[in-house]
Amino acid sequence: MKKDYNQPPLKTVQGTHREIALFSTKGENINEEVVQSFGDEWVKFHDFSDETIHRIAQEYFDIVDDSIVNKQTYALDIGCGTGRWTKYLTQKVGFMEAIDPSHAIFAADKLLGNIDNVRLTQASVETIPFEDETFDFAMSVGVLHHIPDTQQAMKDCVRKVKKGGHFYCYLYHNLETRGWWFKTLFWLSDQIRKVVCRLPAGLKRVVCDILAVLIYMPLVLWVRFLVLIGLRKVAKKMPLAAYNDKSFFVIRNDALDKFGTKLEQRFSKAQVIQMMENCGLKDVKVSPRSPFYHAIGRKV
Repeated sequence: MKKDYNQPPLKTVQGTHREIALFSTKGENINEEVVQSFGDEWVKFHDFSDETIHRIAQEYFDIVDDSIVNKQTYALDIGCGTGRWTKYLTQKVGFMEAIDPSHAIFAADKLLGNIDNVRLTQASVETIPFEDETFDFAMSVGVLHHIPDTQQAMKDCVRKVKKGGHFYCYLYHNLETRGWWFKTLFWLSDQIRKVVCRLPAGLKRVVCDILAVLIYMPLVLWVRFLVLIGLRKVAKKMPLAAYNDKSFFVIRNDALDKFGTKLEQRFSKAQVIQMMENCGLKDVKVSPRSPFYHAIGRKV
């Protein structure tokens, strides 16, 4: 099932548990500063427990069933980061290829340990080192909205999927279903992001930890209180309601993810569907559940 690369790597290095092939990550559709920032983030936040991975994966992969992913599936994780979603899917697929353009690929090696049905490769969306129409299933989770041309990046991903195979992605939503007060809070937080993302890496991590305490935790604790007193429907409408059952480790990680990046784009549900259809995907299904929007389509 495992295929050869379609070109020789620049070099191969020994990770903690496996060899990792390094390919060029240069290209027109990549922001190297953003890549470096996420590499730093995932090196700091890579130690996800199996329980945490499994619990959060239930939210992300609710629209991926055994007819799409099973032991006959050759899968590709594009922008794998820490490798947490790769690790989750290695239990379900035949073989998994995981690529990332940043040094987070070495953090993924540590998280994946001695799992043997996975190979790690450093490469970007533009330099995926496999022939077109190689994979039964490919995914890019929380990555494409950090690439300058999200539509082109998605096309580059989908080209690697066989006809009849599936492509899954998660893209930030544009708050189209939220009220004005929610959008106002987001606008204020986004102004903070535009300042924090320009800080030196070490200072940025410290500031994002402080923001996790000062911004995230008060809102999360308010949501938890509403749930405790039986107002679950009200709680679901609150900002950061999705963090009700998340650990402080995950909250710190996501604070850095939110405030630490210089480039993020947001899309409506209709835009997500249109972009996927523009890539030759049909039967596009967008999950009605958080996180918004995660979607899957079949290549024709």
